[in-house]
Amino acid sequence: EVQLVESGGGLVQPGGSLRLSCAASGFPFSKAIMNWARQAPGKEIEWVADVYTDGSTRYEMSVKGRFTISRDNAKNTLYLQMNDLKPADTAVYYCTRGSNRGPGTQVTVSS
Repeated sequence: EVQLVESGGGLVQPGGSLRLSCAASGFPFSKAIMNWARQAPGKEIEWVADVYTDGSTRYEMSVKGRFTISRDNAKNTLYLQMNDLKPADTAVYYCTRGSNRGPGTQVTVSS
């Protein structure tokens, strides 16, 4: 059974940083393209970033240069380092693999 469990969310002031983690199990993590997505209040879920099996990455334009997606295949863990956070980044953040998605972790950016 595929399991994805996010952690690391919280309340942070604008300009602050957070590091999200996603513990993955139930599938060959090192062979999977992994993603982060987010859903802001009242909005549809949107893609944030991908990391491929070779370590290459892609980012949604509004987070490029501020967020870094990475993976530790030895720990079956996906990360999202988020810097220079803005109120517009407030959302529930999800770790995804294909159609699988974790329960999410809330990120709130507010002064």
